[in-house]
Amino acid sequence: MKPGFVRGVIINIHADDTIQADLRGGISPWFVKSAAPPRPLVPESLKCDALVVGAGITGALVAERLTRQGLDVVIIDRELPGRGSTAASTAMLLWEIDRPLTELTQIYGFERASRAYRASFAAVGGLTSLVRQLGLECDMREKESLYLAAGETARDLLEEHRLRARAGLPGEFLDHGQLLDAYGIARAGALVSPGAADADPLQLARGLLRIATSRGARLFEAETVDFDASGRSVIAQLRNGREIEARSVVLATGYVIPDFVHSTVHKVSSSWAVATTPQPQNIWRDEALIWEDSKDYLYARSTRAGRIIIGGEDSEQDVEPEARDRLIPQKSRALSQKLAALWPRADREIEFRWAGTFDTTADGLPLIGPVPARQGVYAAYGYGGNGITFSFMAAQLLGDLIAGRTSSLLQDFALDRDGGEHAA
Repeated sequence: MKPGFVRGVIINIHADDTIQADLRGGISPWFVKSAAPPRPLVPESLKCDALVVGAGITGALVAERLTRQGLDVVIIDRELPGRGSTAASTAMLLWEIDRPLTELTQIYGFERASRAYRASFAAVGGLTSLVRQLGLECDMREKESLYLAAGETARDLLEEHRLRARAGLPGEFLDHGQLLDAYGIARAGALVSPGAADADPLQLARGLLRIATSRGARLFEAETVDFDASGRSVIAQLRNGREIEARSVVLATGYVIPDFVHSTVHKVSSSWAVATTPQPQNIWRDEALIWEDSKDYLYARSTRAGRIIIGGEDSEQDVEPEARDRLIPQKSRALSQKLAALWPRADREIEFRWAGTFDTTADGLPLIGPVPARQGVYAAYGYGGNGITFSFMAAQLLGDLIAGRTSSLLQDFALDRDGGEHAA
């Protein structure tokens, strides 16, 4: 699984922090930096223009976009905002998709595949611009990405580079010698590309929520139990018996999917990550975001404090919480060894380690758009390694859709697309 890592990792700080989905395991570096915004219980049944279900990074991006459009927005979450997968994201904001452009072209053809890649590239730039415009303090830094060959040859990367150039995407191919000279990394080759970024995902999400609420959005602690989309508005029924009536409902619930949302392209997996003690003197050139040309790849980044975060070791078998979390020590040792092989000068003292269950899609693309047979209900699921990038795309696409504008990307990212059987 690739580095974006907006995934179902729930961190466990207090014994009484029970999480319904139980996707927790370990602790990330982001958790303790910012306080959660206040969120009262829903005091009475409400009406609004748009209801956003989920107050993680996806819901925060959607709420910011919809309030910018002047809509009356209500945001609900049963957990503390950002306490779910957002707090455990590695927040590597890449435009490169889980599926290489060469593979995505084989599945869907060059036009559709390149459209998704160009949209992803634009999304990272759009998100970094938004952060600057809003003045959010979230340690966002614009970076290059370094896509490493995982095998003995870089032939596949060279073909990927040629196809990206045809699509108008930036980047440079480095052979073994050039990579070693420029970055001190001994691999068969790499693609180095501009346009990536990294950030503190929890500060980013909570900063966006503050902006949205300052514009009038209302944030509550609540849990939905059903949606009635049979009328002109959608009625969200809450567990406490209240109702919220909205013209539009956006599901930004991460990896807790309502029963009526069906897709054949998503699947469940687990991933592990560790963060070292601060060592700013030991970071590679330009602190580029590193990931591998491999199905079960490694990924690495630094933080502003100089920690090295490295993750991977994904598994589709060990997804149950107890089994997954039992593997944290073993996976942490494996990741430490891989860090030593990737970057021998690193101090491998580990300060944070965590794991989580997440969803991805067979074609590497998100699930964004209308929920079939539920008029007025929309999905914003940035599954896969590009979670935050895809979440920004979801906010823009759904904001436009609610305003009456559409995009061919909504067909590409449709929940009921048939990409699964072709992308297996």
